[in-house]
Amino acid sequence: MTLYDADFQGFSDQLGASFERYGFAVIADHGLDAAIIDAALEDAKAFFALPEEVKRRYHQPGTGGARGLTPFGVEAAKGATTVDLKEFWHVGRELPEGHPYRKYMRDNVWPTEVPGFREHLYGMFSAMDALGRRILRAIARHLQLGDDYFEDKVQLGNSVLRMLHYPPVPADAPGVRAGAHEDINVITLLLGAEEAGLQLKDADGEWLDIAPPPNALVVNIGDMLQRLTNHVLPSTTHRVVNPAPERRGFARYSTPFFLHFNPDFVIESLPSTVTPENPDRYAGKAIMAEDFLTERLREIRLI
Repeated sequence: MTLYDADFQGFSDQLGASFERYGFAVIADHGLDAAIIDAALEDAKAFFALPEEVKRRYHQPGTGGARGLTPFGVEAAKGATTVDLKEFWHVGRELPEGHPYRKYMRDNVWPTEVPGFREHLYGMFSAMDALGRRILRAIARHLQLGDDYFEDKVQLGNSVLRMLHYPPVPADAPGVRAGAHEDINVITLLLGAEEAGLQLKDADGEWLDIAPPPNALVVNIGDMLQRLTNHVLPSTTHRVVNPAPERRGFARYSTPFFLHFNPDFVIESLPSTVTPENPDRYAGKAIMAEDFLTERLREIRLI
């Protein structure tokens, strides 16, 4: 993010070119406070180490996994025949009593077994939310919109911080850590995992390993932004493959932040992205962000 402050246009040009080519970008020197990240990650590790019956108290079946625990072996990629080899915890936006968006956003769930969990994880949610909005300013510049175009469209977005745990993988595991999929949301901010495995599918069908350097952030386009930009910014298929035999005994942790539009934002192609060479794929198919989210959560078996 050093270039962001020194040459915003240059940063936006490089970011946009990477997104148009790959749907992904790696941002060095993301500027997030290491203490915030470390505290949240340590708390997540402590929670995932709790006995299964304790963790399960924080699972809320039928709620789309929006808050609290989604246990191991629940989520699957769209169209997959096997479930992903992972469990995760979701933290979302906290709204005041009586806010109209509360009908879309559930209350957070907080485990009592890990001191500081609420403070640390909501601190990380807030930091990632702010960083995501800064990145959207650069995307808006690349799209030749006003720099603040996205601000009032995501400021109360139905965004979630996911603390992911991929346990050690047995040799005869029936699936992969995360099957090939595209993200639902606007953009995803992913802090690098200690263990390898993230891959994206290039435009020519080849799988490319994503191995960000330390203190780097992986950012990718989600389906909502792909739809808004009429596929000028593509939502790229990606997956997390199982480790090499010598690393099967090691768990993998990662922390994606899924940035969403405000629930009642209507997604329809930006006029500037519709051209004779790129006709509107979604003409007459405007959809509210919350309806799009619900549709997709059904496809991945969360509701």
